[in-house]
Amino acid sequence: MQPFTSVTGPAAPLPQPNVDTDVIMPKQFLKGVDRTGLDRGVFHDLRFAADGQPRADFILNRPGWRGARFLVVGPNFGCGSSREHAVWGLAQLGVRALIGTSFAGIFNDNCQRNGILTVTLPADVLKDLMAQVSQPDANGLTVDLPGQTITVEADGRTIPFAVEALRRDALIQGLDGVSATLARHAEAIRAFEAGHRQANPWFY
Repeated sequence: MQPFTSVTGPAAPLPQPNVDTDVIMPKQFLKGVDRTGLDRGVFHDLRFAADGQPRADFILNRPGWRGARFLVVGPNFGCGSSREHAVWGLAQLGVRALIGTSFAGIFNDNCQRNGILTVTLPADVLKDLMAQVSQPDANGLTVDLPGQTITVEADGRTIPFAVEALRRDALIQGLDGVSATLARHAEAIRAFEAGHRQANPWFY
């Protein structure tokens, strides 16, 4: 998993509330046997017309917001089904962080496990940030996870945020759930395995 320390790039506004995982990753992209090509599926029905051509009016297709590293999103982002494909696709598209007032619980956990930072801000702060990133010539941000700040590149102001310590440290180190468990409990796991082998030789 790619570590998250300090990332700089453009941010795109997606203010709609209750954007569910079927919008983020439509069901037709769940058929594959691996994770490849899911970047094409992200917001597919919003990004592309029926003939497959990009919709010029969708924010991620517009100059200034193409290649956005951050999405500033409406409340309850990622609600609906628990499909992890939505997060895999966002990561493949190059999105490193989502900034909003609230996120659906399972979606939020899936982001953590796949290297996407979710930042929760108060509604009034988010409203100002949404207005800022709606300007294509002034939408650059730097998200510093160790320092827990967002810096608006256009004017240098900083916005503090808080992330639970275990989640923050795992993202900084690039550890998914399995890797984080091994990093914290490797000795205990090895001791258990040795004891289990000794007590149950027939099992091996």
